Amino acid sequence: MDPRTEIRDFLRSRRARITPERAGLPAYGGNRRVKGLRREEVALLAGVSVDYYVRMERGSLAGASDGVLDALAAALQLDEAERDHLFHLARRSKAPGGPRRRKPAVTVRSTLRQVLDAISDAPAWIGNGRYDVLAMNELARALYSPVLADPRRPANTARFVYLHPEAARDFFVDYDHVARGVAAKLRMEAGRNPHDEELIALVGEMSTRSELFRQRWASQDVRLHRSGRKRMHHPVVGQLDLDVESLDLPAEPGLHLNVYTAPAGTPAADGLALLASWAATRQTSATELEAHDG
Repeated sequence: MDPRTEIRDFLRSRRARITPERAGLPAYGGNRRVKGLRREEVALLAGVSVDYYVRMERGSLAGASDGVLDALAAALQLDEAERDHLFHLARRSKAPGGPRRRKPAVTVRSTLRQVLDAISDAPAWIGNGRYDVLAMNELARALYSPVLADPRRPANTARFVYLHPEAARDFFVDYDHVARGVAAKLRMEAGRNPHDEELIALVGEMSTRSELFRQRWASQDVRLHRSGRKRMHHPVVGQLDLDVESLDLPAEPGLHLNVYTAPAGTPAADGLALLASWAATRQTSATELEAHDG
């Protein structure tokens, strides 16, 4: 994840998707040799010289002010996630280098685990930007039982999506949408934390083992963690169409709390109630087995 290469590939990919018509520019001639905008057209829209833009697209954002970056973001019609990613890349360009470092293992505080356990009617779990599942309540363990089937810990939903595609396609109804989102959010995380050794290893592992991930990663798309709707097919209770709230934890930078709910009276709400009953039965059986073994 070389910063100059990241900048170059990102800017080129964003420039290639915008036609002159979309940018409000006249399209002279019917045979354009480039896909999307030319470099001089981006420079015109951003209000900078062509030479300056060429230097930026070659990977040098070190001297770019926030005003120039904002103008560039507007010229390339970047969305919120893409603009944030551009600024992350610029900060890396201003302070390049730095050895790869292994971050200390993240331990979820006991009070946060108590919060998870207090959420008794909804699956809830805490994760990080690498898609590691760090702590879950009982209902989340039941919901994500296909993900947890992989014995590696911490469980990782990105690895599940790309390295266990058959199981993931069975579990996530909108698998293609989920796969695109996972890759885009991982690239966003790479912009924020380029020297995260675990993230580098995860991206390397999936790039080696998944052609689909290589394609999604090469798209240069980025996405923020957002709330929304997720449709899952649980092996025991069937399809669950759930609302997802993803909340940042300000006291624990990089961690977020995910809570899955369903409106009362809906089939999804009935499914969650059935899931809770199954989880309770499973937990009781495990407790009885432990007592018998003891």
